[in-house]
Amino acid sequence: MADSAEQRTAKLEVLPIEGADDETCCTFVLNGEDHTLGNALRHIIMKDPSTSFCGYTVPHPSEHRIYLRIQTHGENAADVLKRGLTRLDTTCQHVMDKFDISVAYFLDQQKAAMALS
Repeated sequence: MADSAEQRTAKLEVLPIEGADDETCCTFVLNGEDHTLGNALRHIIMKDPSTSFCGYTVPHPSEHRIYLRIQTHGENAADVLKRGLTRLDTTCQHVMDKFDISVAYFLDQQKAAMALS
């Protein structure tokens, strides 16, 4: 089976910043992602008090990657990204849990309605 170029590409890359040893400002490339992750992650990271700027771009609609830029007030940008990903995962898990509870409740209500009729 032949590997596609996307499968061989690393999921996360860090773009080097010329002449800067500053770890508070960094651009990350998330391969195989689009606006769905980009906008949600940007929103979560901007809520972090150590973040001064966070934005993302999709270079072209046919390219499945986003460029995520993070600037902080002194904290390592990679640490802020990790924390943002963890918080986004926690938020998504909470939504899934609530959804599963609501579906179970709905199905129970449907069964009860069917039993009465």
